[in-house]
Amino acid sequence: MNNNISSLYSQSKNGTYTYNILDGLTVHVQVDHNPFGLPMEQLFEMAARVNPKRSFLFVSKVLGKHLAVNPYQSLLSGAALSLLLYREMNAEADPAVEQLLPEIITALSSGEHVDQAYQQLMKLKLTAPVPLAFIGFAETATALGHSMYEAFNRGATYVHTTRHQIVGQEPFIQFEEEHSHAVSHRCYAREARMIAGEHPIVLVDDEITTGKTALNIIRAIHEQHPRHVYYVASLLDWRSEDNIRRYAELEQELGITITPISLVKGQIKVEGKPDLSHPAAIPSSLTAETPVNRIEMGHLFELLEDRHSVDGSGTVHNAPFIAGTGRFGVDEQDNLRTAHSIHQAAALLRGQRQGTRTLCLGTEEFMYIPMRISAELGEGVFYHSTTRSPVYRSKVPDYPIRTGHSFDSPEDSSVTNYVYNLVPGAYDEVFVFLERQVPAGDLDSLIHSLQGGLFAQIHIVICGPEQGGTSI
Repeated sequence: MNNNISSLYSQSKNGTYTYNILDGLTVHVQVDHNPFGLPMEQLFEMAARVNPKRSFLFVSKVLGKHLAVNPYQSLLSGAALSLLLYREMNAEADPAVEQLLPEIITALSSGEHVDQAYQQLMKLKLTAPVPLAFIGFAETATALGHSMYEAFNRGATYVHTTRHQIVGQEPFIQFEEEHSHAVSHRCYAREARMIAGEHPIVLVDDEITTGKTALNIIRAIHEQHPRHVYYVASLLDWRSEDNIRRYAELEQELGITITPISLVKGQIKVEGKPDLSHPAAIPSSLTAETPVNRIEMGHLFELLEDRHSVDGSGTVHNAPFIAGTGRFGVDEQDNLRTAHSIHQAAALLRGQRQGTRTLCLGTEEFMYIPMRISAELGEGVFYHSTTRSPVYRSKVPDYPIRTGHSFDSPEDSSVTNYVYNLVPGAYDEVFVFLERQVPAGDLDSLIHSLQGGLFAQIHIVICGPEQGGTSI
């Protein structure tokens, strides 16, 4: 992992970090709370966003979305949030947790031995004093929320919101993410207890700037399933004083408590607009035809046969989703079955590896299971995911997003997906993970974007069995 501090970044003596993004845009970051003392350069870089609602993006170096990471680094980041929640909920310190904490902080700060630190925490497991319902936000925080949830040993459930519309089912809750490029969130929990009840809810997002998304979902939940306690967990929390006050106002209005938890909390000041005339680095020319290896793993995962989706063009996808992702909710019993499937899948894929530097790509919301599989594939494995987020690309030195490939989403041809920083010679091969089968031809756009000498081998890993799609 590259830990060099970008020349686009500077730090003043008073703890303010300044990021100059493509000449015209400057973001000042004042860090007010950093409970683990983590270095900012280990957590994120800054890029311009192709979105009129927000001109900048904190490009996470631990999330496994836009930048390739050691999969254990991403898993450990979510687990670190669980430690903060655990300490918040327990009045007395747990000696076993406190003894392990320095190892976790050192691993997060350096990017080294993250696998050992994560495995130690998973062996320890945390016990919450009350049942907890975790809800992760699609698409970016699906794996983050899942890894935070799975650090607890019992009494917890997890469900993530989804952009998918499920045929014949009404979501438990639905809300809007106002600044996003894809605003609608739906939450389909297979059991009412995963949202309903009086136990605390833990909302998980990768980064909070205004906090409106969390407030929107709290209102949506509270209208149907009221309770007294909510937690909002994130890697980064940049709410202004006005936004913090809105949390307090909602607390008073609904008679609830909202406790924010983050690895870093502070405030940001944005000046100017980015100069979007900088050319991107030139992606590979499509001159080489890369062999494609299709790997079917539908026999390894439990399926949800009665869950089908309809995409933006009105096409019904009848291929079933797999259990264990969190889209329809998981609990401790699901964890055991999913872990067994992950071990089997990793064993199968280890035998398919052909190089020493391997990229694993999750697809959109399908992040956590591919991340877990990637973590078990051995040395030289890097992980990130395709995304719906259009990030500006530039070859300006030290800018974090240099190349980008766009393609039609295999799940919904009306949606454009992106994958960033693919250059020839960086990896020997790529494993692309899809949750379920897609109709013939719907993978062509994705595969085309990975051709041209970027990899010596493309592996398409399908985790669900084949079924057809029909048009309505």
